[in-house]
Amino acid sequence: MSSEPAQPVTAPVRPAERIVAIDILRGFALLGILIMNIQEFAMPVAAYSNPTAYGDLTGANRWVWTLSHIFADQKFMTIFSLLFGAGIVLMSEKLDARGQRAWGLHYRRTFWLLLIGLAHAYLLWSGDILVAYALCGFWVYWLRRLRPGWQMALGILVVSIFALILLATGVNMQFAPPETQQEWQADWLPAAETIAEEVASYRGGWLEQMSARVPTTVEFQTFGFPFWALWRAGGLMLMGMALYRWGVLTGSRSRSFYVGMVILGLAIGLPVVRWGVVQNFANNWSMEYSQFGPGAQANYWGSLFVSAAYIGLLMLFARSGALPWLQNALAAVGRTALSNYLLQTVLATAIFYGHGLGLYGSVERVGQTGIVAAIWAFQLVVSPLWLRYYRFGPFEWLWRSLSYWRFQPMGSSSLQESRQSV
Repeated sequence: MSSEPAQPVTAPVRPAERIVAIDILRGFALLGILIMNIQEFAMPVAAYSNPTAYGDLTGANRWVWTLSHIFADQKFMTIFSLLFGAGIVLMSEKLDARGQRAWGLHYRRTFWLLLIGLAHAYLLWSGDILVAYALCGFWVYWLRRLRPGWQMALGILVVSIFALILLATGVNMQFAPPETQQEWQADWLPAAETIAEEVASYRGGWLEQMSARVPTTVEFQTFGFPFWALWRAGGLMLMGMALYRWGVLTGSRSRSFYVGMVILGLAIGLPVVRWGVVQNFANNWSMEYSQFGPGAQANYWGSLFVSAAYIGLLMLFARSGALPWLQNALAAVGRTALSNYLLQTVLATAIFYGHGLGLYGSVERVGQTGIVAAIWAFQLVVSPLWLRYYRFGPFEWLWRSLSYWRFQPMGSSSLQESRQSV
């Protein structure tokens, strides 16, 4: 890499050029994702989709799970996926306006994001989403110039494909070989011996963890991605492109528009998601109903409306100017989202895995909420402090330096200006 001061053909967006509303929304989504991810950090992976698979599910623990499912499950991932699609259009528009080609930079960025995601998934945590985002980014880029209406329609269609796959799988499950049915059931509700092996692996050292992490990661990337993430994340990225171009994600629409998003999103989304919760418990969280049937469909679709309400609420918040300290902190988390996403993994695995405190499988859902709150507080405090002195988060700097193939200036522009004036 070169560190010469000559200006590159393309350069990262300067802080003054950033859209603050998007940064605030991204920071909000990044923090919210931890509400769900903490369950996979702390407990066997089956408990993420099937709460009866592991841990206490009575009293306060049941309340914590229910509230996290209704208000968090798939909601923040939805927002993050929308913003990823919006970011593709935003970057392309800026480069096009400068008369520069966007595709080369996009594919370099996406390639390096893929490698970062692979390292994250195999070395630290199997729940990585960066690989899926990178793979989707390879193909959605070519649809960035469709009319917004077509992007939205196509995005909804793509998102619908996974819902249809679930229904078709559920309907045809009875025709699957008995061995296949038993294998699916074992994944949905693992035997006590399987759970014990997973807990022992993650309570062990880093090398011992690989025996559980690598197979889970391979399964997600070879089966979970084409079965689920390709359609859900890819479709949402297309929808995000449309929402950005309509001004929805930049705070550019009217106040009444965002108020309507909040009201309609909550009025439709919350009852649908809550209905799914009630029915899943009524059907004893059976695989047929809760993984492939109506129990899965309720949150899959209801989460889109709840996410829309969150977007409307955050746009109103960003436009209001209220609580400037919180807006600044959220925006800072959003500007360093990649670093903060990886930091959540580092902190959580240090708490739960054997190379750290080794608390895997021993912290109930109520206790997990306290850990989430502590990590939130740390990130909300550290992120704005970091950006006082540095232009990028550490992994944003690495990602950009690799993408532009030259070292990027790390010092913040305000700090550099103050030094030049001395």
